[in-house]
Amino acid sequence: MSAVVLDASAVLAVINGEPGADTVIASLSDARICAVNYAEVISKLVDKHVELSDALDAVTKLGVSIVDFDADLAASVGALRPATKGRGISLADRACLALAGRDGIPALTGDRRWASLSIAAQVRLFR
Repeated sequence: MSAVVLDASAVLAVINGEPGADTVIASLSDARICAVNYAEVISKLVDKHVELSDALDAVTKLGVSIVDFDADLAASVGALRPATKGRGISLADRACLALAGRDGIPALTGDRRWASLSIAAQVRLFR
């Protein structure tokens, strides 16, 4: 399968055995995640009382490349604000979309709201 940028929902689907996880698993060999979304995954696991070390291990075992959130990505996140404001798209969502747009590869998410966005980044739904 081709390269993708994973949204936190995609990573959590695999870790939690949720519907669509098989589609995400098929993409893991060439997947990346923005450090902001990585933080979101860890935060959501810790919120569910998963020990931090176990949460870190769960993501590490997926073999996903973690991409630093730099000034250029931050500017791209800001630039996405007008197209996403009022649509339930968070800063972390925009970080994923910005990385996908920068790298010219699809963002893989379970969030159907993304599919209706008028932005340059390609969106693929895994469920």
